[in-house]
Amino acid sequence: AVPVALEELEKLIGTSFPGGRYTIEPYRHWLMTDAVGDTPTSSGPANPMEIYHGAMGGLGITLDELFALVGSSAADGPMFGEAEIEQVLPLRVGDTYDVRGGITGIVRKEGKSGVFDILTFKLELVNEAGEIAGISTNSFVFPRRD
Repeated sequence: AVPVALEELEKLIGTSFPGGRYTIEPYRHWLMTDAVGDTPTSSGPANPMEIYHGAMGGLGITLDELFALVGSSAADGPMFGEAEIEQVLPLRVGDTYDVRGGITGIVRKEGKSGVFDILTFKLELVNEAGEIAGISTNSFVFPRRD
């Protein structure tokens, strides 16, 4: 895709995602903990990776829709950039969390492979008491080829 003007992309900073809800389903938690080499569990405290899964699961839009916001598509070859998770409070298997957040930054860079944009967004998992339980900050890299 032809690069979108940086000024247009910068207008996206502060844009909120629709958000949603995410339940740490016992069977999914068991599968995830087994897959990452943790002791498989389907009750009790949840693995911190659920912060990332919950954030992405409760984003409220698809990745295709996220890519379209910045004038890109899966065919353009976007790449996952960085991920950071912060556990503020313990998560529990079976609990449901509201997911909220949005776009926090976009920068344009140039490297050996050409021009690319980095989109950063932050999502919070909020427990039923209204407290932030976890924060997931992620970025995607969008190559900009003519």
